[in-house]
Amino acid sequence: MIRAGKLSIEDYVDGILGGDRALLARAITLIESNSPAHQEMAQEVLEKLQPQQARVDSVRVGITGPPGVGKSTFIETFGCELCKQGRRVAVLAIDPSSSLSRGSILGDKTRMERLSQEPNCYIRPSPSGGTLGGVARKSRETIALCEAFGFDTILVETVGVGQSETTVRSMVDFFLLLLLTGAGDELQGIKKGIIELADALLVTKADGDNSIRAEAMRIDLLRLLHFLTPVTPGWHPQAMSCSAVQERGIDHVWQNIQTYYEITKENGFFQERRRRQSVEWLRSMVHEHLDEAFYRAPAVAEVSKEIERQVADGTLPVRTAVKQLFSKWEAR
Repeated sequence: MIRAGKLSIEDYVDGILGGDRALLARAITLIESNSPAHQEMAQEVLEKLQPQQARVDSVRVGITGPPGVGKSTFIETFGCELCKQGRRVAVLAIDPSSSLSRGSILGDKTRMERLSQEPNCYIRPSPSGGTLGGVARKSRETIALCEAFGFDTILVETVGVGQSETTVRSMVDFFLLLLLTGAGDELQGIKKGIIELADALLVTKADGDNSIRAEAMRIDLLRLLHFLTPVTPGWHPQAMSCSAVQERGIDHVWQNIQTYYEITKENGFFQERRRRQSVEWLRSMVHEHLDEAFYRAPAVAEVSKEIERQVADGTLPVRTAVKQLFSKWEAR
């Protein structure tokens, strides 16, 4: 087992295929690096691991919800239940990055203490890095690594509900939206767009005095779902409730996901969605490479700071600035 020193592409590949979690962690760090050399190396690692990844029959579940809804508590209880059933679970927990320091707390392993001790579970907290959509910039690549490692259930915990949160829909098979009672006008406070993209709605903390309110909200959500067009052909989203603390309703959530998996596998939409997501991954990487190549071009880098200063001072219109930058790019 390789623990220190510079690693080769073969070291990463052999380590992951050999079940070395330390190598998996280092490979994810390699993927998340902004170094061009590391990025090139990471893509070669992914390319060599792709045949192994393709052999893993996995299900990817995106889990989102407003702050305080209990995402981490739910995932811990849910993950432990899946491990008991023999599933190999990878939890990709995305923490928001500070807009000032660019740092993140990355405290999900602390919050999921019981789950982190499960031998069949791997928890990887990653910073969002300011990426829109509630996911990390390299979440797709991290999913691919975890599947190549042999994890058959990938849980992606997002930052929280926001207008751009729907990005996670483009990288998971099943999208679970967690909701909480007692937060004002629940239905008005939820973005309609994210409900339309959810494959199931789950009212959390349905215990104690809150159990009656949770059931009332679940029924309201069921009525709401009747007026929305399902995002997945052949599947009608369910509204459920659970108590992660009392471990009630957790098995129902997994049964719902399994039923969804069977239906979409049978009607072919599961495979079709994966194909679409691969194309979206391609396009996002093209945009990423174009952006980096644009600003790294010497002709653009030479004038970009001055143009940005003029735009900030209000002496240069943004459209004019864009034209000037692209004229430099095209003439390089």
